Amino acid sequence: MRQKLISVAGAFLAAALFCCTLPAHALGQQRLVRFDSPPANAVVMAQAGKAATLYVDAADHAGVLRAARDLQADIGRVTGVTPALQTGAPAGADVIIIGTVGHSPLIDRMVAAGTLDVAAIRGKWEGWQVQTVLRPLPGVERALVIAGSDKRGAIYGIYELSEQIGVSPWYWWADVPPPKRAALYAYAPSAAHDAPVVKYRGIFLNDEQPALTGWVQQTYGGYNHRFYEKVFELLLRLRANYLWPAMWNSAFYDDDKLNGKLADDYGIVMGTSHHEPMMRAQKEWTRQGKGPWDYQKNGKVLHKFWTGGIENTRNFEKMITIGMRGDGDEPMSEESNVALLERIVDDQRAIIGQELGRDAATVPQMWALYKEVQDYYEKGMRVPDDVTLLWCDDNWGNIRRLPTFEERKRAGGAGVYYHFDYVGGPRSYKWLNVTPLPKIWEQMHLAWRHQADRIWIVNVGDLKPMEVPIEFFLTYAWNPAAWPAERLPDYLKLWATREFGPQHADDIADIVASYTRYNGRRKPEQLEPNTYHVVNYDEAERVTAEFQAIAARAEKIAAQLPAGQRDAFFQLVQYPAQASAVVNQLYAVAGRNRLYAVQGRTSTNDLANQARSLFAQDAELTRRYHQDISGGKWNHMMSQTHLGYTYWNQPPRNVMPAVSEVQAPLAADMGVAVQGNAQVWPGPEGDKLTLPALDEMTDAPAYLEVFNRGRQPFDYRITTSAPWLKIDQPAGKVERDRRVHVKVRWADVPREVDHATLTVQGPNGARVTIKAPLRRVVKGAVAGDYIETGGVVSIEAASFAKAVAPAGRQWLTIPGHGRTQSAVTALPVDAAADAAPQMRLDYALHLQSAGQVVVHATLAPTQKFQPGAGLRYAVSFDDEPPQLVNMHADGSEKAWEKSVSDGAVVITSRHTIAKAGHHTLKFWAVDAGVVLQKIVVDAGGLKDSYLGPPESPRAR
Repeated sequence: MRQKLISVAGAFLAAALFCCTLPAHALGQQRLVRFDSPPANAVVMAQAGKAATLYVDAADHAGVLRAARDLQADIGRVTGVTPALQTGAPAGADVIIIGTVGHSPLIDRMVAAGTLDVAAIRGKWEGWQVQTVLRPLPGVERALVIAGSDKRGAIYGIYELSEQIGVSPWYWWADVPPPKRAALYAYAPSAAHDAPVVKYRGIFLNDEQPALTGWVQQTYGGYNHRFYEKVFELLLRLRANYLWPAMWNSAFYDDDKLNGKLADDYGIVMGTSHHEPMMRAQKEWTRQGKGPWDYQKNGKVLHKFWTGGIENTRNFEKMITIGMRGDGDEPMSEESNVALLERIVDDQRAIIGQELGRDAATVPQMWALYKEVQDYYEKGMRVPDDVTLLWCDDNWGNIRRLPTFEERKRAGGAGVYYHFDYVGGPRSYKWLNVTPLPKIWEQMHLAWRHQADRIWIVNVGDLKPMEVPIEFFLTYAWNPAAWPAERLPDYLKLWATREFGPQHADDIADIVASYTRYNGRRKPEQLEPNTYHVVNYDEAERVTAEFQAIAARAEKIAAQLPAGQRDAFFQLVQYPAQASAVVNQLYAVAGRNRLYAVQGRTSTNDLANQARSLFAQDAELTRRYHQDISGGKWNHMMSQTHLGYTYWNQPPRNVMPAVSEVQAPLAADMGVAVQGNAQVWPGPEGDKLTLPALDEMTDAPAYLEVFNRGRQPFDYRITTSAPWLKIDQPAGKVERDRRVHVKVRWADVPREVDHATLTVQGPNGARVTIKAPLRRVVKGAVAGDYIETGGVVSIEAASFAKAVAPAGRQWLTIPGHGRTQSAVTALPVDAAADAAPQMRLDYALHLQSAGQVVVHATLAPTQKFQPGAGLRYAVSFDDEPPQLVNMHADGSEKAWEKSVSDGAVVITSRHTIAKAGHHTLKFWAVDAGVVLQKIVVDAGGLKDSYLGPPESPRAR
């Protein structure tokens, strides 16, 4: 298996080098299509108002014939010329021949004649091959041959060509318009071929009310075959093959009797969710069941009910969920036990064998180890070896368990059930895409390397607006080796180029990567006015500015795009960026409003009004999505409430965060605040106000704010104790707030001086003096050292000075996998624990004094995915013995809730520093799977914040 993966990766890299400068019409695939300057013997697919005829044998699978009609339509979409589609004998100078090996006489004739070699795909699961062939059959000069090892293989080959001519898989679901081309040429003298690594790859439509259900009801009248044909086509274009259908108030096989046959005709493997056994929807039990959902008390009725599920789907391709949870996706009763569940599984398998007339061991089945069901497994419950164990994440994108070495030997293999959407504690998240691609990569890389590769299925909620993570999840499932971590930035650039062209691709990729990373820090539903600190490290202000910057860039790009691309851009890029920015700013403004109310600022009322304006902007963005975009096609799709959560479940309506107002007097009344301090003058600590230290190393300014507590404006003046202290606005008029920046002209500062003062004067004799401390360049610091400032040293994980790893292992930087920047982890991720750590990262830093320090390591919230005490790492300074740390030492639900809410865990260790100066902090790898995002060394000055202090300055 490993040799095969290495060869696939090598072939991919060679193709990537060949394709790196070409249009990204297919994400990372070998180039098959040209639009001009065709090589000799290229097949002319379309040119000069004519298109090559498509040929499919009438004996082939219905799904292949149907997909061929899609290709026919796609060529028409791109060129304006719709080719003929025939089932007779091919003839002509240039033709396109499509078929399934062993099922298409057309394909088999060429193979028998030796004009087509399908050895690369024969016998593979869902293998496809595309090749241009000279004189493959009598009467044909040149042919583009699309061959599949099986039904879906042929379908994937068809859609590969559709994507390469410029038709996005999201042409319907996100209204991405295909570029117009005057000509299309195919050239692949050596066969391009591929096949998946993960066998079953799919999505789960879930938590689908109110958004998807409202849209479906308006558009189709219910979850019927007209809706599902759009879903099935999308899945196949994304090279998926597996679906758990919508289930909150619907039943796939019961709502529309055409649904099941349609799925089978398309080639979609149907399943049911983790708590819906035997191809039965929960709503079918609600509608048809009698008595309790309890096998001990109502076994005969349940047996008959489950028998009906297999009987109804007898002729359809499926993956059968076995086992049992409580009714409505709840745990079973406390009286339930392992022996009962094992009996349930035995009875279910007997039904499968009887109804399908074959050994149940030959029928695909999976057992979802979801929540408490995993506990049953850990307590000893087992299912037959042929059943796939579907391991699950914690509903927040962190896989709870993966197969051990022994479990990997099971014939049924293992898979993963993952989440981009969830209803449950600590708070539901359903509104927007909040799962960064690097996090998906890191977790599914764990799954792949631990051979959990039989099933990958992801809960996508309403489908929209999860377009980007859905495609990445399925692309990575197809071939994980093709997308190593260092290529993660390339993925979004290729995606943006395919959807919107190359001109803005870099910016679009960065906007999408940024808004998902920012949302991954704290999901919108979990935001509070005090999430990001209003004062310390200017955190709320910095986070707001980051969101506003990408929102502004998105709006600017939208104005520059052709009109035909703007609807797609709004759905895929602009709306999520702008809506996220508005919501984050709304909560930040509410937080600042509360602070200003305490400080007595007149601008408190302005902030209250700004919050109301932002709340209205949120509603307006939703209205625009529903009514203006694509002629109102997506009405209801953004109706998920997302503001005003007070507990795990959604509020019935969006609720604006509470704001305060003050009754300001008419007369002017001066107040003064300094950066990094909530106290103000006049006030209890107002006479002790001190600016943050002005640092010679960074030469960054500090600021103070002169503000009004009254309604009439006033004049202020600032004087300094030293001429080298520069004030950007030394005098002026204040109506509400005036921010004044202070800098130092360092060349003029005497070496012995360590501070200066500035005096602020205002109306009615108001006067306050503020200290401005100085921090000179640290002497003796080694070049590259991170310097302690403000009592802390903050270092991003990827900013290590040295990486040490033994043979066969390496440190990997995962781009963008962190709340602030990138993350670092040890490879391989399935390596055994290192009892005597040899692998480490060195961080160079300079501490200002000796004494005790606390190291705060920010880690990805990886779960304990293998049996044992927990994932461990070690920390040391210089030559001291490494201090072992278990990131799962606190296994409480409270600790888990905090970790998933924060999108990270912060674990501390304490160390004693013998002397000031240069030190090396060493982070040691012990257990594989630990992902380091940031290190903060607290030397006594760490302030409360959500993301921690910004990275410290470095000595030059």
